[in-house]
Amino acid sequence: MTFFEELKWRGLLKDISSPELEQKLNEGGLTFYIGTDPTGDSMHIGHFSSFLICKRLKEAGHNPILLIGGGTGLIGDPKPTAERPMISKEEVEHNIKCLTKQAEDLFGFKVVNNYDWIKDINVLDFLRDYGKYFNINYMLDKDIVRRRLDSGITYTEFSYMLLQALDFLHLYEHENCTMQVAGQDQWGNITAGIDLIRKKIGKEAYGFTMPLLTKADGSKFGKTDGGALWLDRKKTTPYEMYQFLINVEDEKVIDYLKFLTFLTPDEIMKIEKEHQEKPHERLAHKALAKEVITFLHGEEAYLEAVKISESLFSGEISKLTGEEIELAFQGLPRKEIKEEKTIVDFLVENEICSSKREAREFIGTGSITLNGEKIKDLDFVVQKDCAIDHKYLVVRRGKKKYFIVVFS
Repeated sequence: MTFFEELKWRGLLKDISSPELEQKLNEGGLTFYIGTDPTGDSMHIGHFSSFLICKRLKEAGHNPILLIGGGTGLIGDPKPTAERPMISKEEVEHNIKCLTKQAEDLFGFKVVNNYDWIKDINVLDFLRDYGKYFNINYMLDKDIVRRRLDSGITYTEFSYMLLQALDFLHLYEHENCTMQVAGQDQWGNITAGIDLIRKKIGKEAYGFTMPLLTKADGSKFGKTDGGALWLDRKKTTPYEMYQFLINVEDEKVIDYLKFLTFLTPDEIMKIEKEHQEKPHERLAHKALAKEVITFLHGEEAYLEAVKISESLFSGEISKLTGEEIELAFQGLPRKEIKEEKTIVDFLVENEICSSKREAREFIGTGSITLNGEKIKDLDFVVQKDCAIDHKYLVVRRGKKKYFIVVFS
């Protein structure tokens, strides 16, 4: 299949600006850009899905530019439901540095910042040189604006479309960038840029959008809707990423393989067939987790995530190192212990059980494990020799309730 046909097969094409773009995508040689505003100090899995298109296009012979919106980030892209909260210039500057490094490390492509060309335009020049090319009725007809008319939209947000169109024009004139790529919610901004280029300099530009990466219920992956999976391993560990990917909905896992991996169509179709025949083996989920985590963090991080997961599932927690325990239980509240305790006192004092009576009941029914070992002796003494690295005590109460206690 052609490159264009593969993009369609993967479900990566939503809107396309003109039929002739199909041939241009197949031929290669286009300089294009994709952008993100610095609203956070890390990209998340939604960005990853979009930015992977850069790598696909590069491998097809095109030239990518990643744009970090230091200028547009100070304004804020209109949300469908409400105005975005303004973030400070200092926070924007910090986020730009983090995102630029992350983009360069992950993708290795050229990164530009639109603040560099927007900051020197005064308001009169902006209105005379750009505003006159935009018809208000045309802007009001854009989906994102139309959806906000009842609740209200500020002039600041209304102007965002002009700034993004200005970006496209600037990159066209200075980088020979003839195409913009974005998520489907940016279609109105892309077409505004294409129109500005045509009206102001009489040139033809192109664009296409991709469907947003969504969960089975239709909600998207992003920090706005909560539950973000960050690409920064300090914010989302490889183990946490593994746990999410290995448990995605069955009906979405093949879509994610198409969106988020560079497995070939033949490889994905083979996995899909095996997945349908043996869904309990979760072969598609395992392939997804392996491809994404290895791309983001390397094979070592992937293998570490698998080891942690398998150790917790089998109860062989004693095989984990202290560092792996930190990764597995990052964010879980922890208690400190300074001296040895009997198991009953230990459970009560660290709020694992509400009373000594409850502690004895849990122990009696075999519902307490310490670093993977089931505790049945009421006289058992918790001491440093029990701890992993003489520090970590992982307590499981019942099947899924975990507690971390550390010797200080």
